Amino acid sequence: MNTVEIRNVTKTFGDVVAVDDLSLDVPQGSIYGFIGPNGAGKTTTLRMIMNIFYPDSGTIHVFGNRLQGACTDAIGYLPEERGLYKKMKVRELLRFYGELKNGRDLKREVNRWLEKLSLLEWADKKVDTLSKGMSQKVQFIATIVSNPDLIILDEPFTGLDPVNADVIREVVLELQARGTTVIFSTHDMNMAERMCDFIFMIYKGRKVLDGTLTDIQNEYGSDTLRVRAEDGVPALQNLAGVEKVTDFGQLQELRITQGHDPQQILAAMMANTRITSFEVAKPSLHDIFVRIAGPEAEEKSRVENT
Repeated sequence: MNTVEIRNVTKTFGDVVAVDDLSLDVPQGSIYGFIGPNGAGKTTTLRMIMNIFYPDSGTIHVFGNRLQGACTDAIGYLPEERGLYKKMKVRELLRFYGELKNGRDLKREVNRWLEKLSLLEWADKKVDTLSKGMSQKVQFIATIVSNPDLIILDEPFTGLDPVNADVIREVVLELQARGTTVIFSTHDMNMAERMCDFIFMIYKGRKVLDGTLTDIQNEYGSDTLRVRAEDGVPALQNLAGVEKVTDFGQLQELRITQGHDPQQILAAMMANTRITSFEVAKPSLHDIFVRIAGPEAEEKSRVENT
């Protein structure tokens, strides 16, 4: 069963096609990651799911039905643009948001989440006294406190330090374990790799990836070498069978040209420098993202269109 079903949806703003003939299924109870460069159409898609924007064509069903009105009580939405009533006290604010969605006093739930996210001592402080990270955690609680069946998070980890990012990640996984469906957009490819059951990438309004990480990586095959070279990138230049070398400082990543033997490339590298580690691997989600939306792809598209 799918929580969200999108069929042939297109959305334009003037002459700009923000989303172009998009179809997508989000299974119930899954964590579905939305990735893509800025301006690709991620937030527009999320807002159409929420019925904040209406598609020009196509259909969107949530829980098997078209949404009526701007939102539903069964959805929690954390927008990219954060916004809280700054003069309200934290506990009062969260109870207010919870009652709007749930229609009952959620005092116990509010206190539980404040304690879980280490905000209990700030419960009676006004929102405008909080740090940016604390405010972000308060808004996250406001999104989930009514226990919605679908949670939509637009860049939930942006601006959080590693400790608080881990806290939010653990809560998202806890909610999934209860059966909640989670959709979140992110620019953090490592987080998407580790958390998501499915990954969807949109580029220039069109779907370019959709599936599990394994399925996506299998499309590209094991065309990546990860090595640690004692003399770094200079010793890895101009190797036969190597299409591209990416330097990560302590680690170098080589993209193999189709049909070349990784062992022969290793032998050529060892003739130039000492190799302390060597791994044949599938490309990372970061590398796949760059292949689709990076400068090389833009240049290739420009050449093809001239």
